[in-house]
Amino acid sequence: MNPPRLPPINLPGSNQSVPFNLEGLRGILRHQEPMYAHTTWRVGGPAQWFYKPADQSDLMQLLAYILPDLPVFWLGLGSNLLVRDGGIPGLVILTAGCLNEIKLVATQQLYVQAGVSCAKVARFAAQVGLTGTEFLAGIPGTMGGALALNASAWGGETWSLVQCVETVDRLGQLHYRTATDYEIGYRQVTGPQNEWFISVTLQLQPHPIAENKAKIRRLLEQRHDNQPIGLPSSGSVFRNPPGYYAGQLIEQAGWKGQRVGGATVSEKHANFIINSHQATAADIENLITQITNSVEQHFGIRLVPEVHIIGIHC
Repeated sequence: MNPPRLPPINLPGSNQSVPFNLEGLRGILRHQEPMYAHTTWRVGGPAQWFYKPADQSDLMQLLAYILPDLPVFWLGLGSNLLVRDGGIPGLVILTAGCLNEIKLVATQQLYVQAGVSCAKVARFAAQVGLTGTEFLAGIPGTMGGALALNASAWGGETWSLVQCVETVDRLGQLHYRTATDYEIGYRQVTGPQNEWFISVTLQLQPHPIAENKAKIRRLLEQRHDNQPIGLPSSGSVFRNPPGYYAGQLIEQAGWKGQRVGGATVSEKHANFIINSHQATAADIENLITQITNSVEQHFGIRLVPEVHIIGIHC
């Protein structure tokens, strides 16, 4: 049974031993916040500290206050993420609902903050007559996550659209960078350490609005037909190995519909794991491990999870 959700701690002034200065902060701070409420798998133990900034300037002030050895984790919509049952030590910063600005800044350029959902980016671009972002309509995360993982689908790839990005470091200082500052690959991005994406400027192409919207509808229909939409999952669990589809390998190894505890491999798409029977994070992680070992035994291919697994075991 899920524990009760803790109420917000009023700022400033808390009787908790907060590991940073609260003076002047305007966001919402919670202690021992259950992460099952913030992940699409609906599992996960508590975050030691959980902060929702009021806006970008509040976020920068928070980062300037925190101790250098305090672990920091950034959270968008909670997809592509498995939080272990023991929770997350340190500080979780929520960007969704905070860094939510999106606007047209030039004839063919969009400025998008990291907390904006990918689906909203696709819809906004289509409405202003720009094409290139339609593939984002089916990605269940934020723009910050798409940048961090070089999210891709249906032939589209996030970093192919990037003009420049804005990042923030642990001291709350802003940096402006281009794609040349990063190593970009399939579902991975490597760049300056201890910097996090705040916003991106996307370079797009003009295209008729009606055709943009029609393409998004087609892609979403395809997603609905092929993926377990509406059920608690994280999106695709494994990266596709070169020359193969992870879902096909998992299915051929006999895992479609198989369960570990309350976690089940989707009957609709084998690269999805569903929280079908009040699963724990341990159930899901055990299923991921068993699938990985089984596929390697059958085909000599070791699948690599694209899901981020964080936190501590109970």
